[in-house]
Amino acid sequence: MTTATTIDTDLVDMMSAVFARHRQQHEPAIGAAPWNTTLWAQLDELGLVRLTGSEATGGSGGSWLEAAELVQAAVWNGVRVPVAEHDLLAGWLLETAGLPVGTARRTVAVLGAYGAASSVPWAREAERIVTVWNDGNTYRVADLATSAFEITEGVNLAEEPRDTVRIDLTALSGTAVDESIVRQFFLRGALVRALQTCAALDRIVDLSVSHASERSQFGRPLAKFQAVQNLVADIAAEAALARAATEAALAVAVRTQWAATDLEFSIAVARSCAGHAASVVVRNAHQVHGAIGTTREHRLHEFTKPALAWRSEFGSVQYWDDKLTDAALAAGRDGLWGLVTG
Repeated sequence: MTTATTIDTDLVDMMSAVFARHRQQHEPAIGAAPWNTTLWAQLDELGLVRLTGSEATGGSGGSWLEAAELVQAAVWNGVRVPVAEHDLLAGWLLETAGLPVGTARRTVAVLGAYGAASSVPWAREAERIVTVWNDGNTYRVADLATSAFEITEGVNLAEEPRDTVRIDLTALSGTAVDESIVRQFFLRGALVRALQTCAALDRIVDLSVSHASERSQFGRPLAKFQAVQNLVADIAAEAALARAATEAALAVAVRTQWAATDLEFSIAVARSCAGHAASVVVRNAHQVHGAIGTTREHRLHEFTKPALAWRSEFGSVQYWDDKLTDAALAAGRDGLWGLVTG
């Protein structure tokens, strides 16, 4: 991982163009989103499916800043593709554990005591599942073929695959990893979902402003009505707050290479802000759009449903609110200001 703080704008434009072109050519699937192999092959050819992987293992050696742009470009264009699960989570776990990476499509499952994991992203579509479990003494990581699991298919609110997987723990062997690695995996996933939620909220702001400006009622644009202006202003403010908190957490993670002692607090702030913002933004956006915003033909649902789904993954809104409450109580009266201001 690098600690670069600037991003090549040509790279960002290229990412956006790839996803925009794909979305123009492919309407969203009805039902569970598929892992589009044609798009995946194109991203692979461009060096984007393992953007942050080390060059020694076949990755592109990019930073989290670039990966964040990639993830958000996909969201902005309404494209469902598990680049984050494959690269930022599965690929990172394999490299950290010193295991071969290869070119197979991957996701990650953290098994419970009985060998099951629920809501595993894209499990049915993956070729291999990077599996994490506790053997009673330590955490272990193994790279297993998807065919080794019993899979019960499911979806989240955004109609992305979220499957339950099961396997016999007694038959597994893997590489031991420290508990801190598993915790960092969780924080990585939490930050990914914050970035995705913010990108969805930003697109909802864009759609709402455009609709209010273009749609007329009673002889004037919706944007001329004060009630609509208030709704849109609240949308923009909440999205901006979530974006600021999430970018601050990303900056801490990149600057310290995930080693900051207060990183969990920064991510908790981001997740709490994004989670609460999603409620206001989704509600107000549907009020601004009216009946047309509830139709499948309109694109609003491509962003409102994912925002509500992602805010509940890798920790619910209440989970992250509780983390902030615990941190405030631990800081006490004398330490609270320092906690807030950093």
